[in-house]
Amino acid sequence: MAPSRTVLIAGAGVGGLTAALAIAQRGFRVVVLEQAQRLDQVGAGIQLSPNASRVLIALGLGEHLRPHVVAPEELRVMHAQSARMLARAPLGAFAQQRYGAPYWVIHRGDLQTVLIDAVHANPDITLRLATRVEDFALHRNGVTISVLASQRASEERGAALVAADGLWSSLRTRLGHRGEARFARHTAWRALMPADAVVSDLRAPVVNLWFGRDAHLVHYPIRGGSLINVVAIVRDDWREPGWSAPGDRDEILARYPTGKWPPPARAILGAAPSWHKWALYDRPPLAQWGTGAVTLLGDAAHPMLPYLAQGAAMAIEDAAVLAERLSEAPDDPATAMRGYERVRRSRTARAQRAARRNGTAYHIGGAGALLRTVALLAMSGGRLIKRYDWLYGWKPT
Repeated sequence: MAPSRTVLIAGAGVGGLTAALAIAQRGFRVVVLEQAQRLDQVGAGIQLSPNASRVLIALGLGEHLRPHVVAPEELRVMHAQSARMLARAPLGAFAQQRYGAPYWVIHRGDLQTVLIDAVHANPDITLRLATRVEDFALHRNGVTISVLASQRASEERGAALVAADGLWSSLRTRLGHRGEARFARHTAWRALMPADAVVSDLRAPVVNLWFGRDAHLVHYPIRGGSLINVVAIVRDDWREPGWSAPGDRDEILARYPTGKWPPPARAILGAAPSWHKWALYDRPPLAQWGTGAVTLLGDAAHPMLPYLAQGAAMAIEDAAVLAERLSEAPDDPATAMRGYERVRRSRTARAQRAARRNGTAYHIGGAGALLRTVALLAMSGGRLIKRYDWLYGWKPT
């Protein structure tokens, strides 16, 4: 296919791969360029709320995802020190009926595998590993990118370029966005364990969220219920970049001491055979994302803290909207990309702000914690989940 119908995507994460599938579905050829030499199954479990799952199902991935997912029946919010249940919110059948799509949890690596398999099966998509996009130049007929592969430089032309190269995006900088990522003074620790390593109550198809002072804990089953995913988030000054620094089991247990954290929470922390950690960053919302036939997608555009569980979902939404705008203006990708950005900027900024607010509420102490508890007790049940109608009820337009 001619360069005038080729869309170049830098980055083969969840957002980049979903964008490739969605854009190819609209009749374009897509070339995905990823600097990693291989796509390893790294990362923690992620939540695919209905706003994300509906996009993946529309791409024909539903049956491929179902063996890997768990559809949690509810969200349980627990108080760390007292072990009291503060709130319960229905998911499962309630979410399916209310939003028209399921609420799933899945390991990021399993989602990535399904996306990669679909990319490889699509003759209109080319995936190139060990290939880094170094720079780009706009011209009348689209964009030319400079790439580095096996220490050899080359160029490639296309109609448009999508920078989906993550939080530390170099193409974001090339677009003139010079601001530094904001360190949130928290680290996230992740672990996986066999489901039979914990008591039956902790294996239930439920998203469990524990609130404590300067720390919280999330755990839920994934991989069809065979594994338990655990994420522990603590206040910390450690800020090294990356996703997979080794974590010490004794260190994370010390952050959740007896007396401040109940036996069930400490039991699931102690059952993990190994830990990895990463520092949490986000960036302020941008007033403008791209220029010409170049735009940003996912964390490259709007990295957010994990307290809304929407990082992957927002990238998946981006992919669907970008593909739709390109299909509406196939001969004018610059116009398509500005239209995409207009639709996405306000929504992703709202999600970023909501994630930051949740982070404050999750870790607050003193009188603030008491007010949080009273509010949660008043909202338990369907009222709690309905607060997120604006988020989960989204559909591509």
